[in-house]
Amino acid sequence: MTTGAAVELIKLRKAYGATVAVDGIDLRVPAGSYCCLLGPSGCGKTSTLRMIAGHEDITDGDLLIGGTVVNGEPPARRGTAMMFQSYALFPHLDCTDNVAFSLKMKGVAKDERRRRAREMLDLVDMGAYAGRLPAQLSGGQQQRVALARALITHPGVLLLDEPLSALDPFLRIRMREELKRLHRDIGITFIHVTHSQTEAMALSDIAVVMNGGRIEQAGPPRELFNRPRTAFVARFIGGHNVIEAGVIPDAGPCAVRADRIRLGAGGGDIQVEGTVRSLEYHGSTVHLGLDVAGAPDFAVVLDEAGYFAAPVTVGDTVRAGWSRSDVHPLAA
Repeated sequence: MTTGAAVELIKLRKAYGATVAVDGIDLRVPAGSYCCLLGPSGCGKTSTLRMIAGHEDITDGDLLIGGTVVNGEPPARRGTAMMFQSYALFPHLDCTDNVAFSLKMKGVAKDERRRRAREMLDLVDMGAYAGRLPAQLSGGQQQRVALARALITHPGVLLLDEPLSALDPFLRIRMREELKRLHRDIGITFIHVTHSQTEAMALSDIAVVMNGGRIEQAGPPRELFNRPRTAFVARFIGGHNVIEAGVIPDAGPCAVRADRIRLGAGGGDIQVEGTVRSLEYHGSTVHLGLDVAGAPDFAVVLDEAGYFAAPVTVGDTVRAGWSRSDVHPLAA
């Protein structure tokens, strides 16, 4: 088993002329962790990943991998491997030779590199497809080959640039499970860029929410979901209502989870009135959107039985309530 390497960013900054893409961020990813960088387009997550990989120069700050500053080191000497969003497989090479390509560049003998490539294909359950060309594979199969190619050099850090974005929803779930299994079995550090909150929640030990080139909050996914530090994190992670200062007497800006809201006069010790704007049936839950003063995009998530015991419809005026203990203060 390969040993994972810790990754540390110290005041890391990336500027493209006058445009600052990454604005002096600090982050430590312990060895063997699964870290997801997430945020909207343009937040700096991909530039951060590319600086770690060595595909972008660092403007200021330091990057340490395994305790060593690697600012000026080329990608091949960082102990990292990168899996690109496009997979970038060679169309004229079969799976075995695609996976073995980096070993060929290092001068490893043909029989040895093909043997190691087949071992990696077996690791990602693609051994039966070793002789196929990329065009003969599905998107999910191509992704597995790209993973095997990235892992064959036994990196200490695997970097993944939105690896699941091109897959259909069902396959995306299966590949999330596969990535989690590989991380557990191989034991190296994974740093994964995504714009999907669900993906980050499902995969990461450390989720890092970025906004405008800075880190808004970093920590275990459950911590971010239950204790978002800012309104941006609460909205981006989802599942929260952000309530403006003054809506609740003697309270500043705060958040309350949508699944903690109840309808009716007995819904809790804090009550607001709203009009049902939208209604979606999700099977086990029903999602309501309410127009509530001082709480834009107010949402309520009810269990199916609870909703149908006292159904409401679009246009109805309702009372929504929650417990004061469910209120989470946000930074102003």
